[in-house]
Amino acid sequence: MSYPTDKIRNFSIVAHIDHGKSTLADRLLLRTGTISKREFRDQLLDDMDLEKERGITIKAKTVRMEYEADDGETYLLNLIDTPGHVDFGYEVSRSLAACEGALLVVDAAQGVEAQTVANAFLAIESGLEIIPVMNKIDLSTARPDEVDEELAQTFGFHKGEAIRCSAKTGEGTDEILEAIVTFVPAPAGTRDIPLRALIFDSHYDEYRGVIVYLCVKEGRLSTGQDIILMSSGRKFTVDEVGYFRPGMVASDVLEAGEVGYFFASIKTIHDIKIGDTVTTRLNGATENLPGFKNPKSMVYCGTYPANSDDYENLRSALDRLLLNDPSFTFQPETSDALGFGFRCGFLGLLHMEIVQERLERESGMVLVQTAPTVTYEILMKDGQV
Repeated sequence: MSYPTDKIRNFSIVAHIDHGKSTLADRLLLRTGTISKREFRDQLLDDMDLEKERGITIKAKTVRMEYEADDGETYLLNLIDTPGHVDFGYEVSRSLAACEGALLVVDAAQGVEAQTVANAFLAIESGLEIIPVMNKIDLSTARPDEVDEELAQTFGFHKGEAIRCSAKTGEGTDEILEAIVTFVPAPAGTRDIPLRALIFDSHYDEYRGVIVYLCVKEGRLSTGQDIILMSSGRKFTVDEVGYFRPGMVASDVLEAGEVGYFFASIKTIHDIKIGDTVTTRLNGATENLPGFKNPKSMVYCGTYPANSDDYENLRSALDRLLLNDPSFTFQPETSDALGFGFRCGFLGLLHMEIVQERLERESGMVLVQTAPTVTYEILMKDGQV
């Protein structure tokens, strides 16, 4: 079913670590009938083993929901669940570029914390409509009135503006959905002009090549269409388009305002650049969409295969991971003791640990990492750096 743009709402959930983003996302999926009670489980959108083991979100996830509002109209809601940890802030910035609104979730017991502030300002800089949500009000340690005061002082919300809810019990879920429909603006793009779509994520599939996640800002993307990636100039023919519910569901077309995926037999990882603009080969758009700022690595360490014969395998595993997580960098280096390897840059120590575990699990190699280091500048007394 096709929805007019004024009936579409694209929003993300941002918060500090452990404030209940993923649980709230699960609850919204259940309330809108996107998943059944039988399919409902904790951290439904967190499908990486590492995410389940650690109880944290590492990759942003997207899912489509349909909601019948109190005004009798049915709306299409595209939700993007984001990580809360500071090391994965880049995931958040990419997700916000595909949205018009954000739920700012705050724990009713913990209150406003560091990443609450950082992610809220990311959303404000992106020009999003922010809806404050106070989660975990069912806890015995909840202090909703004090947290309400904190939200008012930190972000300038009115007292009582935050929606009080419990993602665990489902209390307040209807109020959140109504607020999304009422306050989040509809996407601004029109459908009768050339295609412009923003790539905000991708992953590699052994059978179908690179699967690209995108938000269509203008025009339409359909199966069989000839497209061009504007930054690289590479041309492809679309094999399939579709959306997430939360698994991949094929459809004939994605129109302006919709979020989904496509694949087009893209075999080499380097053809896709996160933040790139997709348009049609004939009569396409001439201007790129504004992309993202590339993140700066903070922590560096050497990564070497325990078996020197695995050097090329390590390179291809790093390439595959880079497609899915462009916030880390790597370049070849050699060591007298460890042989050939790579010097990798990360956003933080947790990011470094997660990348190492993903490499070992996804490629089956044993890796050796050197001690992490940070780059620093020395300011001399004479003012020289």
